[in-house]
Amino acid sequence: MDELANRIRAWGQELGFQQLGISDIEMEKHEAHLKDWLLKGFHGEMDYMQRHGTLRSRPQELHPGTIRVISVRMDYLPESAADIEELLKEPSRGVVSRYALGRDYHKMMRKRLQKLARQIEEQTGPFGYRVFVDSAPVLEKALAEKAGLGWIGKHSNLINKSAGSWFFLGEIYTDLPLPTDTPVVNHCGDCTQCIDICPTRAIVAPYTVDARRCISYLTIELRGSIPEELRPLMGNRIYGCDDCQLVCPWNRFAQPTQEQDFNPRNGLDAPELIELFQWTEEQFLQRTEGSAIRRIGFDSWLRNIAVALGNAPTSGPVIKALQSRLQNTSGMVREHVEWALTQHNL
Repeated sequence: MDELANRIRAWGQELGFQQLGISDIEMEKHEAHLKDWLLKGFHGEMDYMQRHGTLRSRPQELHPGTIRVISVRMDYLPESAADIEELLKEPSRGVVSRYALGRDYHKMMRKRLQKLARQIEEQTGPFGYRVFVDSAPVLEKALAEKAGLGWIGKHSNLINKSAGSWFFLGEIYTDLPLPTDTPVVNHCGDCTQCIDICPTRAIVAPYTVDARRCISYLTIELRGSIPEELRPLMGNRIYGCDDCQLVCPWNRFAQPTQEQDFNPRNGLDAPELIELFQWTEEQFLQRTEGSAIRRIGFDSWLRNIAVALGNAPTSGPVIKALQSRLQNTSGMVREHVEWALTQHNL
């Protein structure tokens, strides 16, 4: 099994994963943290977090027979993308979370993990396994931490000492009794930069995020109205938020991705808000094809941009763009457009 584990790591590298680790399935500490987080209602409208019960923290319940989890990470930060810190100073442009600039990672990583599983099968014969890439109730960051891929930082993202936090995670649940890796030491220390920078104060305590205040939740997971008191704090962030990662000292070691599919598409690394707001639904579907952005739907996309336009400096083109969406649109979009116009004293 030691030899097989070494081969699996080598195959993982060949498939484009920057690191691979193996863990057992003991998740008692993480299950307690999850239960406490849910009890406090920090999951907001993500009802599925509660609905799945212990499936998330007990891998053997999700996939019977599981005794080990193979976790992988893949860098996604595109070298060619516009600088986010500069974009945040340009309120006429929208800021899209760096992970969503290129091709949706789910299918790509799942295919590669599936290929890895087949390579293992060629070596061992048939075995029990199931592949996951953010596609089921899986505590992926906790499992990756147990597998030695990094530690969970105070912003709740996984941090790797030599690679920062700009990477995706994926897993293979398996019944193979592989040797497990040793978790790494937490190196956050006294640093609170991620907590201090959060625009909406969503990191309510070290290692605890109130999703209801998080801009990523508000722009991606939330399907209804964004709380009015949080709208001015969102600035020009229209899909996700990377602020807590931007300030993390460990990200000075982050490596740009080698995957061409993660490079920006359709100018979404530095888009003009007014131009985006003029997209038809057909254009939205066409220009977000193969992108993670498409899953929020056209209405949420317009809602997010309306808020950003409300936070932009007052100008004739901004007001004209907003007024153009007062008719023939959903009630939710219209509500956010009306709010944006009031920000411009109209």
